[in-house]
Amino acid sequence: MITTALCAGRLVRSYRRGRTRILLWSSLCFAGLALTNALLFLDLVLFPTAIDLALPRALITLASLSLLVFGLVWDAG
Repeated sequence: MITTALCAGRLVRSYRRGRTRILLWSSLCFAGLALTNALLFLDLVLFPTAIDLALPRALITLASLSLLVFGLVWDAG
């Protein structure tokens, strides 16, 4: 989670400097993936039997990757 959050932060910082839109889409994707990793930690380590967070994790991952694919398609055209 820490690695993906740091990557998202660096991508945001690079986006602020250069205003390249692909950096924006990438930073949003990595932020979502960091959230997914945080939910994975909660699901498997802190609450292994109490709560099942598989569906929210999958939906956030799908949304994050969809943002990146949308950004790639949008900027390619």
